[in-house]
Amino acid sequence: MINQLRPGPVRTVKVIGFDEADVLVKLVDAEGENAEIGRIPRHEASLRRGEHPSELFEIGQEINAEEIGRWGEGQLHLSARACEIPPLRSFLLAMERGQVVTGIVAEVRNFGVFVHLDGEPEGLCTGFIRVPNLTWSRIDHPSEVVEAGQRITAEVIVAETRSGQVALSLKALQEDPLILFADQVGRVVTGPITKIIPFGVFVQLAPDVEGFLHLSELTDEPVETPDQLVREGELTTVKVAEVDLQRHRVRLCAANGGGQLGPS
Repeated sequence: MINQLRPGPVRTVKVIGFDEADVLVKLVDAEGENAEIGRIPRHEASLRRGEHPSELFEIGQEINAEEIGRWGEGQLHLSARACEIPPLRSFLLAMERGQVVTGIVAEVRNFGVFVHLDGEPEGLCTGFIRVPNLTWSRIDHPSEVVEAGQRITAEVIVAETRSGQVALSLKALQEDPLILFADQVGRVVTGPITKIIPFGVFVQLAPDVEGFLHLSELTDEPVETPDQLVREGELTTVKVAEVDLQRHRVRLCAANGGGQLGPS
Protein backbone atom coordinates (compact mmCIF):
# COMPACT_ATOMS: atom_id res chain seq x y z
CA MET A 1 0.00 0.00 0.00
CA ILE A 2 1.20 3.51 -0.79
CA ASN A 3 2.20 5.61 2.27
CA GLN A 4 0.44 8.96 1.95
CA LEU A 5 2.78 11.03 4.16
CA ARG A 6 3.83 14.29 2.54
CA PRO A 7 7.54 14.47 1.63
CA GLY A 8 9.71 15.75 4.45
CA PRO A 9 12.86 17.89 4.31
CA VAL A 10 16.03 16.34 2.88
CA ARG A 11 19.09 16.09 5.13
CA THR A 12 22.68 15.17 4.34
CA VAL A 13 23.82 12.41 6.70
CA LYS A 14 26.94 10.31 7.25
CA VAL A 15 26.71 6.56 7.78
CA ILE A 16 28.27 5.68 11.16
CA GLY A 17 27.15 2.08 11.63
CA PHE A 18 24.46 -0.58 11.45
CA ASP A 19 22.00 -1.74 14.09
CA GLU A 20 20.98 -5.14 12.79
CA ALA A 21 19.23 -4.20 9.51
CA ASP A 22 18.90 -0.48 10.26
CA VAL A 23 21.43 2.16 9.23
CA LEU A 24 22.73 4.56 11.88
CA VAL A 25 23.63 8.00 10.60
CA LYS A 26 24.88 11.36 11.87
CA LEU A 27 23.59 14.65 10.52
CA VAL A 28 26.40 16.29 8.56
CA ASP A 29 25.13 19.84 9.10
CA ALA A 30 25.64 19.45 12.86
CA GLU A 31 29.11 17.92 13.19
CA GLY A 32 30.84 17.63 16.55
CA GLU A 33 29.43 16.83 19.95
CA ASN A 34 26.05 18.27 19.01
CA ALA A 35 25.68 16.15 15.88
CA GLU A 36 22.33 14.39 16.00
CA ILE A 37 22.20 10.64 15.48
CA GLY A 38 19.44 9.32 13.26
CA ARG A 39 18.23 5.98 11.97
CA ILE A 40 17.27 4.68 8.54
CA PRO A 41 15.03 1.62 8.97
CA ARG A 42 15.84 -1.25 6.64
CA HIS A 43 12.66 -0.81 4.59
CA GLU A 44 13.60 2.84 4.04
CA ALA A 45 17.16 2.09 2.89
CA SER A 46 16.53 1.42 -0.78
CA LEU A 47 13.87 0.95 -3.45
CA ARG A 48 15.73 -2.23 -4.33
CA ARG A 49 14.67 -5.36 -2.49
CA GLY A 50 16.57 -8.15 -0.82
CA GLU A 51 19.85 -6.36 -0.16
CA HIS A 52 21.11 -5.78 3.39
CA PRO A 53 21.92 -2.09 4.00
CA SER A 54 25.57 -2.99 4.64
CA GLU A 55 25.74 -3.99 0.97
CA LEU A 56 24.42 -0.59 -0.06
CA PHE A 57 26.29 1.81 2.23
CA GLU A 58 29.80 2.14 3.65
CA ILE A 59 30.84 3.58 6.99
CA GLY A 60 31.68 7.24 6.46
CA GLN A 61 29.63 7.55 3.28
CA GLU A 62 27.53 10.69 2.96
CA ILE A 63 24.04 10.37 1.50
CA ASN A 64 20.84 12.38 1.26
CA ALA A 65 17.79 11.16 3.16
CA GLU A 66 14.30 12.47 3.76
CA GLU A 67 13.03 13.10 7.28
CA ILE A 68 10.02 10.90 8.06
CA GLY A 69 9.48 11.48 11.78
CA ARG A 70 10.65 10.72 15.29
CA TRP A 71 9.98 7.53 17.20
CA GLY A 72 11.15 5.84 20.35
CA GLU A 73 12.90 8.42 22.51
CA GLY A 74 12.54 11.09 19.86
CA GLN A 75 15.17 9.66 17.55
CA LEU A 76 15.03 11.03 14.01
CA HIS A 77 14.06 8.49 11.36
CA LEU A 78 14.92 9.05 7.72
CA SER A 79 14.33 7.50 4.31
CA ALA A 80 17.26 7.03 1.96
CA ARG A 81 15.11 5.44 -0.73
CA ALA A 82 13.09 8.66 -1.03
CA CYS A 83 16.26 10.33 -2.36
CA GLU A 84 17.87 7.33 -4.04
CA ILE A 85 16.98 8.32 -7.62
CA PRO A 86 17.09 12.14 -7.96
CA PRO A 87 15.23 12.26 -11.33
CA LEU A 88 12.45 10.13 -9.79
CA ARG A 89 12.20 12.39 -6.75
CA SER A 90 12.00 15.48 -8.96
CA PHE A 91 9.28 13.86 -11.06
CA LEU A 92 7.23 12.94 -7.99
CA LEU A 93 7.60 16.33 -6.32
CA ALA A 94 6.23 17.98 -9.47
CA MET A 95 2.98 16.02 -9.13
CA GLU A 96 0.08 17.71 -7.36
CA ARG A 97 -3.11 16.25 -5.95
CA GLY A 98 -5.91 16.60 -8.48
CA GLN A 99 -3.55 16.96 -11.42
CA VAL A 100 -4.71 15.15 -14.57
CA VAL A 101 -2.00 12.93 -16.11
CA THR A 102 -1.75 10.47 -18.98
CA GLY A 103 0.09 7.22 -19.45
CA ILE A 104 0.06 3.67 -20.74
CA VAL A 105 -1.08 0.64 -18.74
CA ALA A 106 1.99 -1.50 -18.08
CA GLU A 107 0.46 -4.39 -16.15
CA VAL A 108 -2.93 -5.44 -14.82
CA ARG A 109 -2.91 -7.43 -11.58
CA ASN A 110 -5.74 -8.62 -9.36
CA PHE A 111 -4.87 -5.95 -6.75
CA GLY A 112 -4.46 -3.01 -9.12
CA VAL A 113 -2.98 -1.53 -12.28
CA PHE A 114 0.57 -0.33 -12.96
CA VAL A 115 0.92 2.62 -15.34
CA HIS A 116 3.86 4.15 -17.22
CA LEU A 117 3.24 7.86 -16.79
CA ASP A 118 4.27 10.36 -19.44
CA GLY A 119 7.52 12.05 -18.46
CA GLU A 120 8.59 9.54 -15.81
CA PRO A 121 12.30 8.58 -15.67
CA GLU A 122 13.24 5.94 -18.20
CA GLY A 123 13.17 2.37 -16.94
CA LEU A 124 10.69 3.06 -14.13
CA CYS A 125 6.97 2.52 -13.71
CA THR A 126 5.57 5.13 -11.37
CA GLY A 127 1.77 5.05 -11.65
CA PHE A 128 -0.52 2.74 -9.70
CA ILE A 129 -4.31 2.48 -9.52
CA ARG A 130 -5.90 0.51 -6.70
CA VAL A 131 -9.01 -1.48 -7.60
CA PRO A 132 -11.45 0.84 -5.74
CA ASN A 133 -10.13 3.78 -7.78
CA LEU A 134 -10.72 2.20 -11.19
CA THR A 135 -14.47 2.63 -11.60
CA TRP A 136 -17.73 3.36 -9.80
CA SER A 137 -19.01 -0.05 -10.96
CA ARG A 138 -18.48 -3.22 -8.96
CA ILE A 139 -15.97 -5.43 -10.76
CA ASP A 140 -14.39 -8.81 -10.15
CA HIS A 141 -11.04 -8.01 -11.75
CA PRO A 142 -9.26 -4.84 -13.03
CA SER A 143 -9.06 -6.39 -16.51
CA GLU A 144 -12.77 -5.57 -16.83
CA VAL A 145 -11.79 -1.88 -16.94
CA VAL A 146 -8.36 -1.60 -18.58
CA GLU A 147 -5.84 -3.73 -20.45
CA ALA A 148 -2.07 -3.67 -20.89
CA GLY A 149 -0.98 -1.24 -23.57
CA GLN A 150 -4.07 0.94 -23.22
CA ARG A 151 -3.54 4.69 -23.01
CA ILE A 152 -5.41 6.26 -20.10
CA THR A 153 -6.05 9.60 -18.43
CA ALA A 154 -6.22 9.68 -14.63
CA GLU A 155 -6.18 12.04 -11.66
CA VAL A 156 -3.33 12.17 -9.14
CA ILE A 157 -4.31 11.19 -5.60
CA VAL A 158 -0.84 11.48 -4.11
CA ALA A 159 2.79 11.23 -5.24
CA GLU A 160 4.86 9.45 -2.60
CA THR A 161 8.64 9.82 -2.63
CA ARG A 162 9.24 6.92 -0.25
CA SER A 163 7.42 4.37 -2.40
CA GLY A 164 8.45 5.94 -5.69
CA GLN A 165 4.86 5.79 -6.90
CA VAL A 166 2.00 8.04 -7.91
CA ALA A 167 -1.40 6.87 -6.68
CA LEU A 168 -3.95 7.50 -9.43
CA SER A 169 -7.70 7.41 -9.88
CA LEU A 170 -9.66 6.75 -13.05
CA LYS A 171 -12.89 7.00 -11.08
CA ALA A 172 -12.23 10.62 -10.11
CA LEU A 173 -12.67 11.64 -13.74
CA GLN A 174 -15.98 9.78 -14.06
CA GLU A 175 -19.35 11.15 -12.94
CA ASP A 176 -20.62 9.41 -9.81
CA PRO A 177 -23.77 7.59 -11.01
CA LEU A 178 -25.16 7.59 -7.48
CA ILE A 179 -25.57 11.38 -7.52
CA LEU A 180 -28.34 11.05 -10.11
CA PHE A 181 -29.96 8.36 -7.92
CA ALA A 182 -29.86 10.33 -4.66
CA ASP A 183 -33.52 11.38 -4.82
CA GLN A 184 -34.84 7.85 -5.30
CA VAL A 185 -35.39 7.00 -1.61
CA GLY A 186 -38.78 5.32 -1.24
CA ARG A 187 -38.94 4.30 -4.89
CA VAL A 188 -39.88 0.70 -5.73
CA VAL A 189 -37.51 -0.77 -8.32
CA THR A 190 -37.29 -4.08 -10.16
CA GLY A 191 -33.85 -5.32 -11.16
CA PRO A 192 -31.69 -8.44 -11.46
CA ILE A 193 -29.77 -9.91 -8.55
CA THR A 194 -26.11 -9.40 -9.46
CA LYS A 195 -24.37 -11.07 -6.53
CA ILE A 196 -25.25 -13.29 -3.59
CA ILE A 197 -23.19 -13.18 -0.39
CA PRO A 198 -23.82 -15.01 2.91
CA PHE A 199 -25.78 -12.16 4.53
CA GLY A 200 -27.63 -10.66 1.58
CA VAL A 201 -27.82 -9.88 -2.13
CA PHE A 202 -26.90 -7.04 -4.49
CA VAL A 203 -29.55 -5.82 -6.91
CA GLN A 204 -28.93 -3.71 -10.01
CA LEU A 205 -31.13 -0.62 -9.87
CA ALA A 206 -29.77 1.41 -12.78
CA PRO A 207 -26.61 1.46 -14.95
CA ASP A 208 -23.61 1.29 -12.57
CA VAL A 209 -25.91 1.52 -9.52
CA GLU A 210 -26.43 -1.45 -7.21
CA GLY A 211 -28.18 -1.69 -3.87
CA PHE A 212 -27.77 -4.14 -1.02
CA LEU A 213 -30.65 -6.14 0.40
CA HIS A 214 -29.96 -7.80 3.74
CA LEU A 215 -30.90 -11.44 4.30
CA SER A 216 -33.44 -10.39 6.94
CA GLU A 217 -35.37 -8.53 4.22
CA LEU A 218 -35.62 -11.58 1.99
CA THR A 219 -37.94 -13.64 4.15
CA ASP A 220 -39.50 -13.99 7.60
CA GLU A 221 -38.55 -17.67 7.62
CA PRO A 222 -35.21 -18.81 9.13
CA VAL A 223 -32.64 -19.50 6.40
CA GLU A 224 -28.85 -19.79 6.53
CA THR A 225 -27.94 -18.20 3.17
CA PRO A 226 -29.77 -16.17 0.49
CA ASP A 227 -29.07 -18.77 -2.22
CA GLN A 228 -31.71 -20.94 -0.58
CA LEU A 229 -34.23 -18.36 -1.80
CA VAL A 230 -32.90 -16.61 -4.91
CA ARG A 231 -30.51 -17.00 -7.82
CA GLU A 232 -28.13 -14.59 -9.54
CA GLY A 233 -29.80 -13.02 -12.54
CA GLU A 234 -33.27 -13.43 -11.07
CA LEU A 235 -35.45 -10.31 -11.20
CA THR A 236 -36.66 -8.99 -7.90
CA THR A 237 -38.66 -5.98 -6.73
CA VAL A 238 -37.27 -3.92 -3.83
CA LYS A 239 -37.65 -0.52 -2.23
CA VAL A 240 -34.81 2.02 -1.93
CA ALA A 241 -34.42 2.60 1.81
CA GLU A 242 -31.31 4.83 1.84
CA VAL A 243 -28.83 6.43 -0.56
CA ASP A 244 -25.56 7.20 1.21
CA LEU A 245 -23.41 9.37 -1.06
CA GLN A 246 -20.54 9.61 1.42
CA ARG A 247 -20.14 5.85 1.72
CA HIS A 248 -21.35 5.35 -1.84
CA ARG A 249 -23.91 2.68 -1.08
CA VAL A 250 -27.64 2.06 -1.43
CA ARG A 251 -29.57 0.16 1.21
CA LEU A 252 -32.66 -1.70 0.11
CA CYS A 253 -35.64 -3.17 1.91
CA ALA A 254 -38.51 -5.46 0.99
CA ALA A 255 -40.88 -3.75 -1.45
CA ASN A 256 -43.93 -4.68 0.62
CA GLY A 257 -42.26 -3.76 3.92
CA GLY A 258 -43.17 -7.12 5.34
CA GLY A 259 -39.81 -8.77 5.61
CA GLN A 260 -39.97 -10.77 2.42
CA LEU A 261 -38.82 -10.33 -1.13
CA GLY A 262 -41.15 -8.33 -3.35
CA PRO A 263 -42.67 -10.17 -6.31
CA SER A 264 -41.15 -9.55 -9.72
